[in-house]
Amino acid sequence: MSNNSFIAAVDEILPLRKLLAFGMQHVLVMAASPIASVFLMSKALGFSPALAINLLSATFIICGLGTLLQSFGPRGIGARLPFIMLPGGAPIVLFILIAQQTDLQTAAGAVILTGIFYFLLLPIFRRCLRFFPMVVVGTMLLLVSINLAQVSGKLITGNPGSPGFGNPANLMLAFVTIGLTVIFARVLTGMARQLSILLGLVGGAIVAASIGAFHFDQLSLSPLVSAPSFLPFGMPKFDLLAAIPLLLFSVISMVEATGQTIAIGEAVGKDIDKQRDVPKTIRGDALASLIGGFLGTSLIITSGENIGIIRATGVRSRFVTATSGIVLVLFGLCVPISKLISAIPEAVVGGTGLIVFAIVGTMGIDMLRRVDLREHANMYIVAVALCIGLLPILIPGMYGQFSPNVRILLGNGVAMGAITAALMNCLFFHVGRRQPETKNSEPHQSSAS
Repeated sequence: MSNNSFIAAVDEILPLRKLLAFGMQHVLVMAASPIASVFLMSKALGFSPALAINLLSATFIICGLGTLLQSFGPRGIGARLPFIMLPGGAPIVLFILIAQQTDLQTAAGAVILTGIFYFLLLPIFRRCLRFFPMVVVGTMLLLVSINLAQVSGKLITGNPGSPGFGNPANLMLAFVTIGLTVIFARVLTGMARQLSILLGLVGGAIVAASIGAFHFDQLSLSPLVSAPSFLPFGMPKFDLLAAIPLLLFSVISMVEATGQTIAIGEAVGKDIDKQRDVPKTIRGDALASLIGGFLGTSLIITSGENIGIIRATGVRSRFVTATSGIVLVLFGLCVPISKLISAIPEAVVGGTGLIVFAIVGTMGIDMLRRVDLREHANMYIVAVALCIGLLPILIPGMYGQFSPNVRILLGNGVAMGAITAALMNCLFFHVGRRQPETKNSEPHQSSAS
């Protein structure tokens, strides 16, 4: 066979049954995010049930279309990598705050302005990519893992002080889900083993149903089909001052997209050119968010969570996530299916998430393992970045007395850790006389240039 016939794993088209099975695995693990985002918006802003269903439809469809964009990357919009796109937790909160302080039309306008701002800022951000070598990205992935594990933990236990916090039944469901996933990964072989995460989630849901913890009251066949409405809140209002929180977050999102692109490249075995591939990821985020603004959603951005699924399964094809994108669009159109997914107990989803997010952490550790942490500069870069990044994760609300715009930035541990690591890397390796670099750290620093 000639070299010209070689197909990279990320470009491999799997048989249809595998595409459907592996694509569904991504969707079921990640589906809690769009459902939770719409639920939060509906409760906070008092949406009617009809509007909530309409926004859930819009969110699933935009996530699906964005996933297709990232998987196929037409005309440089999308990285041609197996990304899943989801509504970010922070953008949802910011959307709610803007809507509460002004109105829904202004919040929708802020999302549209931010989508445009991505494109305007990208040429400037692109020039900063050399400050994100392996030591920065590895530290960022470790912080991402810890932050997401905390989110999954709260799905299992609830928030401290809330009714039912630490309910033993929820803890049992989470541990059963984790245990089943491990058992499937150990005893099954072939394709079945690669589906261990999906099988563990389904097994946890079956156990939940057997003890009466499955939310069957949420299931109904009406309405059967729902399609998103164009401008559901009316004509957008464009207020730059009101949009500042989301505009600031777009910078944070670019930093996170940089780490996620490099990490997913590692997971699928593809050499990533930061100057070429990271802007493609960001353009995909920008276009999906821009479209979402016209359909009533907040920012729709690439998700680092599915990187753990890729690493756990070894299935690297971007056509799998493209299938996930199609499934997400169908979920958006077929209301009973999305209701069925939302009925899975949060403890089961949280147990699955803990495994997936911890795997993302192991990727960060693996990257840092390839950096010489005995070297003076690298040791301080990682140590100080973890200090700054872990504090707001471990002590939520510590910046509560700061102004809202400052709090948005400082309170994001992942972004603060990544920015700190990048600044420290710049200080040690790009400002003034360079520190002497060891043999082990040289490749990583030169690769950032």
